[in-house]
Amino acid sequence: MATTVYETIELELLDGRSIVVKPLNLKNLREVMKEWQKATDATNEDEFLDILINCTAIAFKQFAPDLAEKDEIEEAVDLQTMYKILEVSADIRLNDPNLVAAAQELAGRI
Repeated sequence: MATTVYETIELELLDGRSIVVKPLNLKNLREVMKEWQKATDATNEDEFLDILINCTAIAFKQFAPDLAEKDEIEEAVDLQTMYKILEVSADIRLNDPNLVAAAQELAGRI
């Protein structure tokens, strides 16, 4: 009997469509990780958001190829939905309160 070792979720997008999100296959995960490495070089929020959108576009190649274009993604998802997609598909946790607190402490905001 097979055992599932990963999380699968169904998300409703802003345009009313639903997608099933599960971990990426290794080919797509490698692409996401290459793009995600660019986040350390982002100098402002706009550049960081572009990196998040590019990572989400790569994930959409697997889940919803018809939405894998940057313009389509910008119309179909909000920030929290994008965070959840990246969390489930690539194990990138962007809204973890512990990580946010640590980043703020490093930035001297606390």
